[in-house]
Amino acid sequence: MINNVEAKWPWSVHDSRVFRESTLSDRFARGEFDGYLLGDRGYPCQPHLLTPYPDPGPQQRYNVAHCRTRARVEMTIGMLKARFQCLRRLRVTPERACDIIVACVVLHNNAIIRGEQHPALRMTSPSSLQMSGMEEL
Repeated sequence: MINNVEAKWPWSVHDSRVFRESTLSDRFARGEFDGYLLGDRGYPCQPHLLTPYPDPGPQQRYNVAHCRTRARVEMTIGMLKARFQCLRRLRVTPERACDIIVACVVLHNNAIIRGEQHPALRMTSPSSLQMSGMEEL
């Protein structure tokens, strides 16, 4: 399930900026959650936002665990795109795209709650990894 969606940015904005200005970031900073978020190298490391070590050395096991855990998030995004093919290439106004993304997330979560089967993800070639949002791993 997707527990948080931030789709109010109608133009291309870097993920780290979206997170920095999100309600979720504020809530983590205030200590409302007991846990951590994982981000890629594009995010600054913070007490509640863990990123991989750039030159891991002895932290290699941490980086591997971090990557595997983030892969689950990327797979969830891939499942969302597989279920709603329209998300692969929206041809609507940016404002309308924000509404469509949120609606798809709500419907995706509803389908999971109802136990509906999701479309299978094809992850056999590098091009399919790119299409599913896995290219950063």
